[in-house]
Amino acid sequence: MRMRGRAAMVTGGSRGLGAALGRALAAEGARVALVARSGIDLERTVREIRTRGGEAHALIGDVGDK
Repeated sequence: MRMRGRAAMVTGGSRGLGAALGRALAAEGARVALVARSGIDLERTVREIRTRGGEAHALIGDVGDK
């Protein structure tokens, strides 16, 4: 629980490395905000984190778009 009390924002959080990083940070106790363009995959990752007892929030958007 080294990240307890901290917050993290992960871009590309719906799949692959971004989702894995979000899960790992949440497992360490961080509150995680996952950002991605794909809402379906993003919600799946957030549900998985919450099922494991973590705190996660989904933000749909494209960080490359001003």
